[in-house]
Amino acid sequence: MKLGLQLGYWSSGPPVGAVELILAAEDLGFDSAWTAEAYGSDALTPLAWWGSQTTRIKLGTAIMQLSARTPTAAAMAALTMDHLSSGRFIMGIGASGPQVVEGWYGQPYPKPLLRTREYIEVVRSTLRREGPVVHSGEFYNLPLQGGSNLGKPLKSTVHPLRADLPIFMAAEGPKNVALAAEVADGWFPFWFSPSSDAFYRKALAEGFFAQAVANKAEKFEVACPTMVAIDDDVEAAADKIRPLIALYVGGMGSKSANFHADVFVRMGYEDECHRIQEAFLAGDKAGANSLIPLRMVEDVALVGPKEKIKNDLERWEETVITTLVIGGDLNLIRTMAELVLG
Repeated sequence: MKLGLQLGYWSSGPPVGAVELILAAEDLGFDSAWTAEAYGSDALTPLAWWGSQTTRIKLGTAIMQLSARTPTAAAMAALTMDHLSSGRFIMGIGASGPQVVEGWYGQPYPKPLLRTREYIEVVRSTLRREGPVVHSGEFYNLPLQGGSNLGKPLKSTVHPLRADLPIFMAAEGPKNVALAAEVADGWFPFWFSPSSDAFYRKALAEGFFAQAVANKAEKFEVACPTMVAIDDDVEAAADKIRPLIALYVGGMGSKSANFHADVFVRMGYEDECHRIQEAFLAGDKAGANSLIPLRMVEDVALVGPKEKIKNDLERWEETVITTLVIGGDLNLIRTMAELVLG
C-alpha cells in the first residue's frame, strides 16, 4: 500500500506549513499529494504553487469539481499542470452534490453519471489531440449548435506531455463506482470501510466488465482519503473524528439527498444517521457528535494508540485500496510512513 498526503481545501485562509508538509512527505516516500476544492479555495492553484517546490511526489486533485470548469478548460489545466510537473499530475474529478452545484455554481444537477461520462470523454479527446474536439451529447456539445453559428472544431495548441494522463473519479454509490472503473484510471472512495470491501469490489468488477480492457483491473488505482487520529485514549482519538462525521452525515446535504449519509446507511447505521441528522440540522452539533458510536468511527478511520493503528492497518491492507490518503501534522505523517512504508 502506498501513501498519499491530503492537503485538502482551505478553511478561512491558507493553511500554515503546507510547503514544509509536502516536502516532508516527499522525503518520507509518500507517493502523492492531493488538494481539494469546495466553495472557497480552488484545487489547482495551491497544487501548482506548493508542487513547484517538489521533484518526485505525484500531484493530484481530489477533487476538481465538474461544475467549476468546462471539460475543455479542465483538460487545459491538466495538460498545463502535467508539463509544469514533468508528468506528475493526476486529474481527479467529481460531480459534487446538488447543494454545491446548484447553490454555488448556479447549475442544474440532473443525471450526474451521464454528465460525468460525457465530461471524461471530452477531456480524453482533448488530451489525445488526434484532431479537433467534436462532441455531441446531452450535456456537452462542441462546437455549440446555435448561438452565433460561428463556432468551429478546435484542437489544443499545446501538445500534451501524456495523452494518457491518468484521470481519477470520486464516487460513493455503486453505480458511480462502477462508472469510475469503466471510464477512469482510478477511484476516490469517501468514508470507505474495510467491512464494505466486497460491496465495492463487486461494483468495480461491473465497471471493468463493461469496459472490457485487458488488465485494467490490475492497473486501476484506488486512492482512499482516510482520517487518522493517534492518541493513547481511543475515545479521545475518536472525538477528533466525530465532528467530521457529524458534519458530513448531518450537514453536507439535505435529509432527502445526502450521499455521505447513504454510505453509512449501507454500512448498517441507518438509525444513527437519522438521529445525527436530526441533531445537526437542529443546531445541536455537540449532540450530533455524541450520537456517533466508537464502532462507527473505527469503521471509517484509524484511531487510537500507535500499536492499535498498526494492527488495524492489516484490515485496510487487505482491501481494494492501493493508496491510503491521509492528512495531519508532521508527527502524524512520520508515524504513518513508519507504519505503512516501513
